[in-house]
Amino acid sequence: IGLYFTLLFLASLCRGQRSDPDAERPSCSRCDLHLSCDCSHHGFTVVPTVTEHALILDLSFNNITTVTDNDLTGHTQLRALSLHGNQLSVIEPMAFDSLWSLEELDLSDNQLTALENTWFSKLGALQRLNLLNNPYRGLGSPAVFQGLVRLRRLALGGPALQELKRGDLGGVAQLEELTVHANNLTRYEPGALGDIWPLGRVTLSLHEPFLTNTALASAVLCDVSYPETPIILEDLHLTTKLSIQPLRESARRRIRSITFRNVFIADNTIVNLLVVLNGVPVTSLFVEGMTLVGEGRWENASWTDHRSIDEFLIRNVVVLDVYRFVSFLQLQFLLKYPRKVSVINAKVFVLPCATSELLENLQYLDLSDNLLTDLTLAETLCNGRGKLKDLRVLNISGNALKSLSTVSQLVKKLSKLTHLDISRTGYSSMPQGCSWPSLLRYLNISKAKLTTVTPCLPTTLEVLDLSNNDLKDFTLALPALRELHLSGNKLLRLPSGRLFPNLQTLIIQSNTLNMFGRSDLESYRRLQNLQAGQNKFVCSCEFVAFLQLDLMAGEDLHFADGEENYICDSPLDLQGQLVGQVHQSIVVCHQVLFVSVCCGVGLFVGIVLFISLWRLHALWYLKMTWAWVKAKRSSRRRRRVRDRMDSEPLLSYDAFVSYSERDATWVENFLVPELEEPRQNDSISARTREPLTLCLHKRDFLPGHWIVDNIMSAMEHSRRTVFILSENFVQSDWCRYELDFSHFWMFDGNAGRDAAILILLEPLSKDDVPKRFCKLRKLMSSTTYLEWPQEEDRRREFWRSLRIALRGEEEEED
Repeated sequence: IGLYFTLLFLASLCRGQRSDPDAERPSCSRCDLHLSCDCSHHGFTVVPTVTEHALILDLSFNNITTVTDNDLTGHTQLRALSLHGNQLSVIEPMAFDSLWSLEELDLSDNQLTALENTWFSKLGALQRLNLLNNPYRGLGSPAVFQGLVRLRRLALGGPALQELKRGDLGGVAQLEELTVHANNLTRYEPGALGDIWPLGRVTLSLHEPFLTNTALASAVLCDVSYPETPIILEDLHLTTKLSIQPLRESARRRIRSITFRNVFIADNTIVNLLVVLNGVPVTSLFVEGMTLVGEGRWENASWTDHRSIDEFLIRNVVVLDVYRFVSFLQLQFLLKYPRKVSVINAKVFVLPCATSELLENLQYLDLSDNLLTDLTLAETLCNGRGKLKDLRVLNISGNALKSLSTVSQLVKKLSKLTHLDISRTGYSSMPQGCSWPSLLRYLNISKAKLTTVTPCLPTTLEVLDLSNNDLKDFTLALPALRELHLSGNKLLRLPSGRLFPNLQTLIIQSNTLNMFGRSDLESYRRLQNLQAGQNKFVCSCEFVAFLQLDLMAGEDLHFADGEENYICDSPLDLQGQLVGQVHQSIVVCHQVLFVSVCCGVGLFVGIVLFISLWRLHALWYLKMTWAWVKAKRSSRRRRRVRDRMDSEPLLSYDAFVSYSERDATWVENFLVPELEEPRQNDSISARTREPLTLCLHKRDFLPGHWIVDNIMSAMEHSRRTVFILSENFVQSDWCRYELDFSHFWMFDGNAGRDAAILILLEPLSKDDVPKRFCKLRKLMSSTTYLEWPQEEDRRREFWRSLRIALRGEEEEED
């Protein structure tokens, strides 16, 4: 039983390990916004885990040795997969079965010793397949490519490929491009490549067959040579007449385009080649990467007919024993036909005028990346005499030219010249005036050292390239210009669009632009494409809003360089962020609006608060509290003075009378005479008849003193305070102001409840008293007050009660 449980545990453990095949695999998360994942050069030894939504997966230049059946499971959306440059030796049969959408697969430069048809059986969408430089000796059987009906580009072979049999490419019906590296091919069955039609460009590397087995090389060329198929032959050593013989098959099939790449050839072999191609309608003859030996003797081919040659190109040429070479004048029979001639990076320092004159039909001349100077260029162009009368395009870029005015004079009489490329030269200045052909439309002066632009530039230009110079501004009007390239300069702002009324494309990347706006672009009336990325943008609110809302929509203007090239350089908190993804707060971007809204809200809240405080009489309480504090300070100072003098407070008045100015008649005609000048009456005691001293503000307040001090002084020096209450009293602002301060004094706790005497001149309820006089209202509800009688016979009792109230306890003792 114990053994049984042990085996069960081990089985479950193994099953658990198999259930999670990705557990020990590394991951790769270097995927961009377009779901293109670059996992190259990471040292992976197994296929890493990548998001299943990836469209492009680059696993090149790692150390992967095996692709298992589970490594790529789930990648049904993958369009391109590169395993180039690994140590791949094992691919399990179903490794690519889930890649239904795969269109491009690169397995080149690995260690695959055999090809299996099961790898590609489910790749029905595959269009491009690269199997170069693997150590397989043959393509295997059954046919590896059976079922790849959409395959259009195929590259196969390598140093170990020795055999190609008929049927190896079964299933491949047509190709746009076929590349076969078979430098060591020893066996070839005729027809192995012959079933592919139509066949586009063919590239063949047949080094050994051309040297040792010309019959095999001829059989290969026979199967792929068609008039419409360009042939590219690589890695050849053509030094004998025999080595040229395989090309007779191509000549017999009337090919029209042939290219030699990385070829070692002798001058006599070139003669043999011209003989083989005699009368063949070859229109394009290209040589890229050539080492040439001999003395340049071409006269033995002068009888051949090559009038069909339209384009002739030589690139990257090394001439051994160049000092022994004779003039190219012997090639007159060949030079008079081509319309396009390119001699690029061939160390040409001069093309004699006599040779130039042989180019009778020349319309396109490319002498870029050579050793021409202003002096030797003058010889090449026959000192500006216009010998190349049909020339339309001239490219002399990458030469040691210094004078722009010299070039303009040399090409002035080339009346049909429309395109001129003088880029990558040593021009450091531009003269004020130049002479150009009247039909010149395209001018390229990029990658020079220009610092200013002058009227030297022709106004007929439609395309101008001044990129990668040292320009700081551009103020020249070019009315016909449609395309302007200014990348890689030091421009601080966009040139004015008024200078280019017909401009459609502006490329101004990698300058020192900080920002631009709609006002800058409104002057460009016909601008359709703008490339202004890779600048040091200051992401202000206006620039970010303009770029996000107005331009990224692409309705009127198209950003050809994409949103990812517009990156903030400042401020520091936004540095490195894409302009299209920046989000700025309203506080930063709309400060005026924010401050206005805040002020408006603050004002509204202030008004509401003020109204609320006014309705609650809070302002009155604050005002009274402040006044009371100041008055109390004055009172304390006077009290401290009395304390130091050890004296009691002096009561100068029997009563302080608070009344409305409108009630002054009653006070002066009734109250004052009755209390200060009592009449002789037997019914009143002598004590009661004694006159009282009243304090009236009109009579007793000290002029020039603060009213609060006068009120406080009067209250301090009075035994009682008499309030003459009436409608006038309640509604009078001045009287209410006086009552405000007396109210605080009466009810702050220093004066007793009997210190206040209320006299109602007319019926008045406590509800008629303002609510802010809460203590006075309370006093009216809890204290008996005197009412002025309208009947004459009741007034004697009123005056008696008032005198008793004013005299208080003294009267009671009597």
